[in-house]
Amino acid sequence: MDAEIGIICGTGIYSGDMLSDAETKKVSTPYGEPSSEIKIGTFRGRRVAFIFRHGEKHSTPPHKVNYLANIHALEELGVKMMIGITAVGSLKEEMKPGDIVIPDQFIDMTKSRPLTFYDGPKVAHISMADPFCKNMRKIANQVAEGLEMHHHKKGTYICVEGPRFSTRAESNAWRIMKAEIIGMTLVPEVVLAREKELCYLSISSVTDYDCWRSADETVTATNVIETMKKNTANIRKILEALIPKLPGERDCECATALKNAFL
Repeated sequence: MDAEIGIICGTGIYSGDMLSDAETKKVSTPYGEPSSEIKIGTFRGRRVAFIFRHGEKHSTPPHKVNYLANIHALEELGVKMMIGITAVGSLKEEMKPGDIVIPDQFIDMTKSRPLTFYDGPKVAHISMADPFCKNMRKIANQVAEGLEMHHHKKGTYICVEGPRFSTRAESNAWRIMKAEIIGMTLVPEVVLAREKELCYLSISSVTDYDCWRSADETVTATNVIETMKKNTANIRKILEALIPKLPGERDCECATALKNAFL
């Protein structure tokens, strides 16, 4: 086992410097090359692997990320628990830029991404009723509360194809659908993790209000990056407190997700 915990870094988070005894591994998979080389080391007493979802220079757009290769590579290294860090827009007034959201549900509005490892002839119908690891979510919320951080214990993440941002009509439609935050990378990442029987937690950092609030409000990549960089310190604080508290042995449903998935 090279690592037990995997961290998938997203927009604005490109640092593996928190690792000690760090090494970089290039991992090949049956699904092609992962988004980046993987940095592995020790963090707060745990073996952790970092992968950069968009590449270390953000050269891969969300709809072109090789999610299959990324998840497969982390599993090959021994990872059992994954943390996906994402930048999101807010679809609710009370979820303000700078806030942290620990999602509990998602809506998939992607269009062209490979969504499964079981693409035939073997087919798996996994349950995604509760798509995130309940144990990891519970610990993450306790950590955020202990840090007195402005965060939201749950939220519905709507995942769109990207790389463009929403129209105003779409932004308002997502609100009608009861979505609360919007991003471009959660799906299929969380689904593929479940197919590998890995635990998955999303830490979503709010960067903007999308474009639903007023006729003058817009989202730009520059604004997203600037806000995400400001949020980096809070994300790091969460990781520093969260990782030592994650269980060494899992007793959640994630670990047996394939048990009743095959016909």
